[in-house]
Amino acid sequence: MIKFVDLAAQYSLIKEDINKAINDVLKSTGFVLGQNVREFEKEFASFCGAKYAVGINSGTSALHVALLAKGIGKNDEVITAPNTFIATCAAISYTGATPKFVDIDPETYNIDAKKLEDAITKKTKAIIPVHLYGQPANMKEINEVAEKHNLIVIEDACQAHGAEHYGKRVPVSDIGCFSFYPGKNLGAYGEGGAVVGNDEEFIELIRIYRDHGQVKKNIHKYIGYNYRLEEIQAAILRVKLRHLGRWNDMRRKNALIYNELLEDCDVATPAEKDYNKHVYHLYVIRAKNRQKLIEHLASKEIQTGIHYPTPVHLQEAYRHLDYKKGSFPFAEKYADEILSLPMFPELTEKQIEGITINIKDFLKAGK
Repeated sequence: MIKFVDLAAQYSLIKEDINKAINDVLKSTGFVLGQNVREFEKEFASFCGAKYAVGINSGTSALHVALLAKGIGKNDEVITAPNTFIATCAAISYTGATPKFVDIDPETYNIDAKKLEDAITKKTKAIIPVHLYGQPANMKEINEVAEKHNLIVIEDACQAHGAEHYGKRVPVSDIGCFSFYPGKNLGAYGEGGAVVGNDEEFIELIRIYRDHGQVKKNIHKYIGYNYRLEEIQAAILRVKLRHLGRWNDMRRKNALIYNELLEDCDVATPAEKDYNKHVYHLYVIRAKNRQKLIEHLASKEIQTGIHYPTPVHLQEAYRHLDYKKGSFPFAEKYADEILSLPMFPELTEKQIEGITINIKDFLKAGK
C-alpha cells in the first residue's frame, strides 16, 4: 500500500521529541494559551519573515477573525477563487459578507490576477488569494490591483507553509492565514491555525477576538470567539517547525522526480512559475479518464485524492449566489481532470517509480 499521506512515517522519525513535548505539557497542566503557544507564535512569525503570529484553533477560524479584524461584514464583497476548499468562502460568509469569484489561471490553478479588476464593484472590500496546493498566487499583480482600488488582501496560505514569491516567504502582503490540519506541510495532531501579520493593532485585535473578545480577564470589549490554539498542539508544532524547511525540500525533490518520470505521458504535471518556490502540499496532475485511473491505481494499492471535485460556486451551499455551470470555465474543466498523487516528505523514489509505472501502464492500455 502506498498511502496518500503517511503521517505514521513522519511520527516515527520524531517520536521521542514529540512525546517529550506532549508529556511536558501534561506535567505543566497549562493547556490553554500557555508558554508553548507564545513561543510558537514567535517562532512561526520568524519563519514567515513577519513581525507577529497569533495561534488560532483552525485555518478557517484564522480567515474568519482576519476578515473581522479588517472590518469586513454585511453588504461587503470579498473576491476569491472558486476552486478552493469551501472553508475559504465559509469564513467570508461568517462575517455576513458575500464571496465573489474569479476564474483561475490555467497554468497555476490560482486566481487569475488579470481578471480581478472586472470583478471589482463598489461593494468589494477585500481579496483572498488562495496559494493552492502550495504555490503562491501572483501576489505582485494582485497587490498592484488591490492598491489601485484600496482593497484589503488576506492571503489564504493554508496549503503554503514556507512557499516563496519573488524570494519572500508567504504572506507577501501584510496578512496571511495558515492551517495546521494534520496532513499539511506543518501539521498538528488535531486542528490548528495562525494569523500572521505586521500591524500591531491588527494583531492585537486578532488576539482579542480569538479569546472571547477579552482585553483582559473577564473584561470583554467585543463578542468574540473561542478560537484559541491548544497548548499541546502548539508544543507539537514547535517540534515539527524545526524540520519544516527540510521537509519542504524533500517534497520539492519528490515533485521533480514525478515531473521527470511523467514527462512523456499524456498527463499535465504542475507548472511552477519561475518567481515562485512551490512547496507541494499536494502534487496534482490532470488526466483524462480520471475515475478509471483512480480505480486502476487503487487496484495496485495506491491511494489518490481529488482537491477539489466540485468548485464552490456549484456547491448547494452557495446556490443562492446564482452562479451557473459555465461561469468559470477553467475551474470547472479542471475540476473534472485533477488528481492528487501521493505526496509527503518520506515518500521514496522507489514508491514514486511504482506510482508512475502504473500510470504509464494505464495510459498505454488506453483504458
